[in-house]
Amino acid sequence: MKPTYNIAVTGLNAIDSPGPGVAVIRGLLDSKLFDSRIIGLAYESLEPGIYMNDLVDSVYHVPYPGAGLEALYDRISYIHSRERIDVIIPNFDAELYSYIKLEERLKRLGISICLPTMQQFEERQKVNLNDFGDRYGIKVPKSMVVNDLSDLAEVGKRFDYPVVVKGKYYDAGIAYNSEQVRSNFLKLSARWGVPVIIQEFIHGAEYNVTGLGDGTGETIAAVPMRKQYITDKGKAWGGISIADERMLQMTRDFVGKTKWRGGFELELMKDKQNEFYLLEINPRMPAWIYLAVGVGQNIPEAVVRLALGEKVPVYTDYTVGKMFVRYAWDMIVDVNDFHEISAMGELRTEKR
Repeated sequence: MKPTYNIAVTGLNAIDSPGPGVAVIRGLLDSKLFDSRIIGLAYESLEPGIYMNDLVDSVYHVPYPGAGLEALYDRISYIHSRERIDVIIPNFDAELYSYIKLEERLKRLGISICLPTMQQFEERQKVNLNDFGDRYGIKVPKSMVVNDLSDLAEVGKRFDYPVVVKGKYYDAGIAYNSEQVRSNFLKLSARWGVPVIIQEFIHGAEYNVTGLGDGTGETIAAVPMRKQYITDKGKAWGGISIADERMLQMTRDFVGKTKWRGGFELELMKDKQNEFYLLEINPRMPAWIYLAVGVGQNIPEAVVRLALGEKVPVYTDYTVGKMFVRYAWDMIVDVNDFHEISAMGELRTEKR
């Protein structure tokens, strides 16, 4: 008989900039190796994944990362006392610091996590991307870290317009002049804090790779895709799996040199000279992770197995030419469920 694992998953939002949680859950439920009982961890009462009772068995509110490590640990300890969590899969960049810091304490409770080390997490931060590229021999766009409005005077001296203005954790905008740089800085710093990153604009086509490293330098999985449809926030709303050995080798080099542990996404741009530039490294599975499942590499399943200490074989193949197309639909839910999760901070949905 297959084992059953209680797996807690964050990132249940499914807005125009969706979290990976729902896609991760779909991959877990597709596993042929184990059954999953899914515990959703939500920050807001209107995250759509809360109400997807065909995917989620129970849901609990968790504190925002700003509440601190102890608040998160106490809440997870309480949820664990109710649910006996085997594995947690965090899916937001902003929360990973807390889970990495708490990994050993959670392990003593019997909860496993598969995440990068703190060094790996920090060195791939957007503010460190230039140093990262130099250290590992990877082409990256020129960038500048801005902490204050007074620093913006340097942008025109260092860059040609347009430039990309990036938030500390999420969001980005393209600025074609100094006033647009200032406007983007104010918006992004108000939402995510400082620093804000100014990055050289690379003209070309956008590509992504999602994958999984085992922590020893072995690439367990890697699936490249080309974005087919992009939202105004730069998010892929459609994409197609492709065969590109250069992208795969770049991924293997990244994992091998850093000994990356856990899921990741490489955001790439191919310029007019067909050179790839690494724009960002997201230290978790992306919202389009179900494409990897659909082409034969169930990365969420492999993440659970790595977290539990299993030896996971390397995926050697995937199907080329499969597309994902994202869509939205209206769920009809009982307002009592909303009241319960809002007032009590927990909801047992009972999958059906």
